[in-house]
Amino acid sequence: MLDGWARRKLDPMLDVVAGRLADAGVSANAITVAACLVGLAAAAAIASGLFVSGLLLLLLSRLGDGLDGAVAKRRGKTDLGGYLDIVLDFVFYGAVPLGFALADPTANALAASGLLFSFYINGSSFLAYAVMAEKRKMTSEARGPKSLFFTTGLAEATETILVFALCCLFPSWFAWIAWAFAALTLYTALSRIVLAARTFD
Repeated sequence: MLDGWARRKLDPMLDVVAGRLADAGVSANAITVAACLVGLAAAAAIASGLFVSGLLLLLLSRLGDGLDGAVAKRRGKTDLGGYLDIVLDFVFYGAVPLGFALADPTANALAASGLLFSFYINGSSFLAYAVMAEKRKMTSEARGPKSLFFTTGLAEATETILVFALCCLFPSWFAWIAWAFAALTLYTALSRIVLAARTFD
């Protein structure tokens, strides 16, 4: 829901940094992998109870996630780049809830499992829709040029990052926040299934 607004705010800054990285010969794929590794470090910090460090690493990781596409626009997009981008995004989105579960299994494990369940359903509905859209030669620029067909929803990348940040700032509230966002994520998946039924029938 907020991804379009976030793109308009961040893209000018990302474009400047991406231009310098591209001129220095840094590849988009290298940035994608580095962003994922930083995201895994964020999850490890969270699992260790270092929530402020986890938050800073989390934000740095997502900065890299925005930079890789901007660099790819300059150096040329590839199918491998698009593939790595989506797969490693899912690695990041799975690692952070796992980090909170490991930080306090008694308080957080069930809520983290519920959140991961919602991510699993939402991710499969997103990817399956993209496959069917590609089969029908559908295109979308709703979230800018993408390697896959992107459907919009209430729970998108920006909302997920904000929720993760909120959990880092208030770790004792993780379970409540996770259950609430899981419900929102499931609603997003359901709305996409309804859209698919109307579009592909």
